[in-house]
Amino acid sequence: MSQQKFRHEIKHFINLSDSFVLRSRLKHIMTPDTFALEDGKYKIRSLYFDNPQNKALMEKINGVNNREKFRIRYYNNDTSLIKLEKKSKINSLCQKNSVIITEQECTMLLSGETKWLLESNNPLLIEFYSKTNNQLLRPKTVVDYKREAYTFNPGNVRVTMDSEIKSGLFSKDFLNPLLPTIEVSQIGHIILEVKFDNFLPEIIRDVIQTNERSSTSISKYAACRIYG
Repeated sequence: MSQQKFRHEIKHFINLSDSFVLRSRLKHIMTPDTFALEDGKYKIRSLYFDNPQNKALMEKINGVNNREKFRIRYYNNDTSLIKLEKKSKINSLCQKNSVIITEQECTMLLSGETKWLLESNNPLLIEFYSKTNNQLLRPKTVVDYKREAYTFNPGNVRVTMDSEIKSGLFSKDFLNPLLPTIEVSQIGHIILEVKFDNFLPEIIRDVIQTNERSSTSISKYAACRIYG
């Protein structure tokens, strides 16, 4: 299981013009993400889990300070690398734990077969098994989007720009590359996310101009749940 410590997370809405300016600055200071394709972006597909009372969704909408959500995801339509992730948030601090699962294991999860989780001896998979049984976590919605990402070693900084956010509507056909989707983000709206450990280096702060922007609460999961 891959476990990270709690990190700061700041989110802003930016427009297309902002993204062009940021890109021209970031590429000279930060390192592009290894998942990036020729256009500098990569596709992320996630499937989020929630209980019958929509606990994760309502906690996000109501601004609960201590919350968590589970999802599975893969990149660039490549199902040879699928991750089960748990994202936890306390105030403005976030933590993400993840473990790699096989396509066969993913298919079992989607069909409701969970006993193999208990037999795995992996703490995150065992926790997920417990919550699928005790909280009745079930697949809720597919979320697709394009991401452009940059990293900076001092402060362990990661800057991402997410666009073309799409919902899989009512379908849970997570592994289908031809799954019909509908775009939920407004044209030209891009989500800028800045994650860092204990400090945000001044050079990065100046480049992204976070001191001139108001951070906001943004959830791609919540936006896509409007449609299913």
